[in-house]
Amino acid sequence: MNWLTEHKIPLGHWMRLAVDWLNEHAAFVFYAISDGLGAMIGAVTDLLLWAHPLALIGLFAALAWWLHRSWRLVALIVPALLLIVNLGYWAATMETLALVLFATAMCMAVGVPLGIAAAHRPWLYQVLRPVLDLTQTIPTFVYLIPTLILFGLGVVPGLISTVIFAVAAPVRLTHLGISSTPRPLLEAGESFGASRRQLLWKIELPHAMPAIMAGLTQCIMLSLSMVVIAALVGAGGLGKPVVRALNTVNIGMGFEAGLAIVILAIVMDRVFKQPERKR
Repeated sequence: MNWLTEHKIPLGHWMRLAVDWLNEHAAFVFYAISDGLGAMIGAVTDLLLWAHPLALIGLFAALAWWLHRSWRLVALIVPALLLIVNLGYWAATMETLALVLFATAMCMAVGVPLGIAAAHRPWLYQVLRPVLDLTQTIPTFVYLIPTLILFGLGVVPGLISTVIFAVAAPVRLTHLGISSTPRPLLEAGESFGASRRQLLWKIELPHAMPAIMAGLTQCIMLSLSMVVIAALVGAGGLGKPVVRALNTVNIGMGFEAGLAIVILAIVMDRVFKQPERKR
């Protein structure tokens, strides 16, 4: 087997050359993206931190009631968020919330149109499927390195890495929802003279909405799972105290910060989950 190992394909060398070329010839593009995204995330974070915690908790409770009409959900959200305030992690939680909201919005903005296009064009899904498998299985530190080199330290490389990791969920579930639309429904729409756009908006998207919303909640959970990794490249939020607790073997800090992440995940999952239809 020596002949095989002696003729190694220089994939890593090619990747390094590509990143170095981008960093040398297109650095201004990546700096502009980094500055723009960083400014937007910073503005949302400042707005969340400017508002009084009790006012935001009331707003979240009102949003939960408006979406779900459930006092149980409100009774879960209010004490859970008050616990975060009591533990002293409210500011870090708002930083994490801003990052997750931006990452989820970017994933849905990219994933839903791609899923729709892939459902209408099977060849496109065959092309996308290995790429989606790669983004979900490759260790996140692998693409964290080039994003760190291209975008620099801060919240932006964490955001880009989070989007790469989580975008597969909305693509796959949107494709599943659209492609599973019953053929009789489509034929009924066509018999009434509906155009392709009308079929999409009036039949396919309403039928696929439960799957799309499942993709949204999965995207939120996957984004939250990247919080600690994003903290390693300079992003703030709840990942920073977790990393600090790991470096100092501080069990108490690690437990409290981890509990805040769990609370935020539960709250966002319950709020953004599609309301159950009453029979």
